[in-house]
Amino acid sequence: NAMTSLASAFCILFMFWTVTHLGRRIYSAQGRELTDANMWTVLGAGAVGALAYTFTDTFWFSAYEGEVYALSSMFTALVVWLMLKWEDQADEPHATRWLILIAYLMGLSIGIHILNLLTVPALVYIYYFRKYATVTFKGFCIASVIALAILWFINGLIIPYTVYIGAMVDVLFVNTFGLPVNSGIAVFALSLFALLGWSVWYTHRRGRVVWNTLLLATTMILLGYSSYATVTIRAAANPPMNSNDPSNPHALFSVLNRDQYGGRPLLYGAYYSAPVESVVESTRYYIDDEGRYATASFPTGYTHPQQFMHLFPRMWNYAKSPDEYKQWAAYRTKVETLRDEQGNVLRDEKGQPLRGEVLDYGTKRTYDDGYSEPRVITEPTFLENLNYFFSYQLNFMYWRYFMWNFAGRQNDIQSSGEIEHGNWITGIPFIDNLMYGDQSLLPQELKDNKGHNVFYCLPLLLGVIGLFWQAWRGQKGIQQFWVVFFLFFMTGIAIVLYLNQTPGQPRERDYAYAGSFYAFAIWIGMGVAGIVHLLRRYMKEVPAAALTSAVCLLVPIQMASQTW
Repeated sequence: NAMTSLASAFCILFMFWTVTHLGRRIYSAQGRELTDANMWTVLGAGAVGALAYTFTDTFWFSAYEGEVYALSSMFTALVVWLMLKWEDQADEPHATRWLILIAYLMGLSIGIHILNLLTVPALVYIYYFRKYATVTFKGFCIASVIALAILWFINGLIIPYTVYIGAMVDVLFVNTFGLPVNSGIAVFALSLFALLGWSVWYTHRRGRVVWNTLLLATTMILLGYSSYATVTIRAAANPPMNSNDPSNPHALFSVLNRDQYGGRPLLYGAYYSAPVESVVESTRYYIDDEGRYATASFPTGYTHPQQFMHLFPRMWNYAKSPDEYKQWAAYRTKVETLRDEQGNVLRDEKGQPLRGEVLDYGTKRTYDDGYSEPRVITEPTFLENLNYFFSYQLNFMYWRYFMWNFAGRQNDIQSSGEIEHGNWITGIPFIDNLMYGDQSLLPQELKDNKGHNVFYCLPLLLGVIGLFWQAWRGQKGIQQFWVVFFLFFMTGIAIVLYLNQTPGQPRERDYAYAGSFYAFAIWIGMGVAGIVHLLRRYMKEVPAAALTSAVCLLVPIQMASQTW
């Protein structure tokens, strides 16, 4: 827990330096000299942005929780700040050392949490905007493709396949040469580092700067990633708690592939109600009683008829009941005979069937597999699928958490959509009562809940002001805006798209989006500069900067009074 708190403190330090760097770069764009007012504004922006993030609901909780998220946040803040250090020194000799350090830290962060990789697009845009005086749409698209290629190279090649190749070498060493388990992957790892080391030396001798940088960065990523060896070393000691027992490279490969969580469709697949056509199996290696590798087949999924496959399937989990999806996806109504939970018709005092408005959900399709009687399947429509995406995955499982941190939180009771549990609030009665009913009528135990935080939307308002101020501050401002925006998007909405979450999550998931809240807090800091920009029409800049900084510091103070 002490390490978590220290990591969180360093995260805030790096954030302060990041905000002040961004503000300084905007004010000094095109060779302008920094004035005293600019310096006061920059320092005020850094203090307000960093302190506001400190006391957000999600970060403040993770700052003392013995989990990986505080360290992950620190690495996120650190690599962004290091890239800005490179931006300052990009034209100096040996500036590439910052990029190599970032590569090492990214490899190291994989052993903590993979979310740090989502900073890659923002880092690539910083590089592109710094290296190219003329920014074009074509160049921006090329930079985006390069960013995605780097992500794929690290997440799609380095993370799984270095271990997979080493695991297959281990099979050769154990089953053919009769050597101990893990001997093959040890030899493979040493050989790989020897080859990379020679390649770095050779490209340096030949003056191949680009290839030398790429190979050195790859080596550093692998060197940081090698910290995962501790997982196998620990598992091989057979400790009392040994989840999935990754004591050999094939078991480690299964852990890295997240096999225990199963797969999920992202862009193309079936809805939860689709009929099964066949079972998909995969072959995995395990250690048998004789200490040798053997293979076994495991079911990993299903195939479905082509007519039941859809683009962008959000409602995919067959383990969930239709009613769990229906409450978030249905948006149409119809009038029909009312029934109770047992399916019996409800009747009035005269014995007449009662009719009323009910949700109209799904569309019926007939399926004939050629082996049994045709059956009718109720399948969600594509619009219901999209409604589920917007209402549950985006609104309930992301924007609700976002507003917790920058508007206020109703209480810390896990919500399944109830109006009295776990919603975001503002602390402004008119708004809260409009959304959830009269909040004064809540039971006293809910009113006194320790998770009840009200920020009156002040951090949100300050962040929106900062967002617009940064975007409208000339070329340097709009470039910075896109960097912060893609950091915000990749660590927030992009995760929503990737996780493709199902209803009935076992716990609240706000911790997964801390990087997105970090990015928005940068805009909160920029909001100080935006207000100074407005006030300078009515007073001198130095008093405006001092006054704005002092008043805006009341925002994180108010947040601290709620979340402390």
